[in-house]
Amino acid sequence: MMQDFLFYLNLGWEHIISLDALDHQLFVLALIAVYSFNDLKKILILVTAFTIGHSITLALSIFDIVRINSAWVEFLIPLTIVLTALGNIVMKNKKQSQNTVSYYLALIFGLIHGMGFANTARVMIAKSQSITIPLLGFNIGLELGQIAIVFGI
Repeated sequence: MMQDFLFYLNLGWEHIISLDALDHQLFVLALIAVYSFNDLKKILILVTAFTIGHSITLALSIFDIVRINSAWVEFLIPLTIVLTALGNIVMKNKKQSQNTVSYYLALIFGLIHGMGFANTARVMIAKSQSITIPLLGFNIGLELGQIAIVFGI
């Protein structure tokens, strides 16, 4: 059980840290670009909202409740980056309303980014296997990776 957890934790970490994860890294950059280090709590809440959305999509995908054509997902992921960056520009002087909107958008955009890994997750986690340990491990790894990116930025 611990070995499975660590496997999925590493998978989540690699999912966000690897060079193949540039889309996630750019999204995190766009998400936090308007904040300073003094806003660390807000930043961590944003990153966690993204992880929650990502996790929901993975769970729905593993249970085969949601499937979206990968061509659409590949179109929507860069769109989330552009929309987040544009939102930063538009909401530049509206800090309080930006926070609330950003939390919801991070959650919604996390749903979309989760679809990018959903097909792989569906195949990796057998239907007979409980999804709790894999999903928990993966998302903790993802969250730790995102926090590392935040501190790197």
